Amino acid sequence: MKITFVWFDLGYTLLYQTREQAYREVLAELGHAFTLERLEREYHLGDKLFMREYPGVFGWNPDTFAPWFLGVLNHRLGIRTDLCRTWGRLKQVLAADHTGWLPFDGAAEALADLRRRGYRLGVITNWDPSARTLLAERGLDAFFEQVVVSCEVGCEKPDRRIFDLATTAAGVRPAECLYVGDNYYVDTVGARGAGMESLVVNRFGRLGVEEIVDAPIVTHVGEVARWLESVRR
Repeated sequence: MKITFVWFDLGYTLLYQTREQAYREVLAELGHAFTLERLEREYHLGDKLFMREYPGVFGWNPDTFAPWFLGVLNHRLGIRTDLCRTWGRLKQVLAADHTGWLPFDGAAEALADLRRRGYRLGVITNWDPSARTLLAERGLDAFFEQVVVSCEVGCEKPDRRIFDLATTAAGVRPAECLYVGDNYYVDTVGARGAGMESLVVNRFGRLGVEEIVDAPIVTHVGEVARWLESVRR
């Protein structure tokens, strides 16, 4: 069946945080120097490890898992720090930065291109009440017909109910939908369970997701339109 509707995840699919820059500053204060590229790579690998081995953890209050995550990250970096103090300082740096979540370069252009090609667009996200405000502040809200937020509907990915609510609201059949997200174990598993096709966004290619062999992978949302056209052909 022809895909007519493309749904998106938010965090690390359309939006990202400047956490690596902030952590680089914190580590420099502690006498540890790392390139931004190294930290981006290690953060990415940490994300994928937690997605695979500890599903659902990223939905918790960060105070309950961030020191744990930093411990894994520091182990890969070959350093030791007081994890609770390090997390406390990192929170301060992130709060002072005021940038919050930012759109990936080219994300808005990719969404506009999909709209020009005739695709309907929506968001299905596990997020707090800030999701709609965030989309508006980042200039992305106008691209989407539907925005379904877990905290508003009382269920979250990978529960198929959130996908069913989205397709019902949009008046579209699941078989006509593509879901694009960065977390195979939440996004792809959930979307497929609801009858949708799914595409994994992994900005480092296959790095960190080598075990995934049954789902297509792209490195940026800018590749979604090309993938859709290849499937159509």
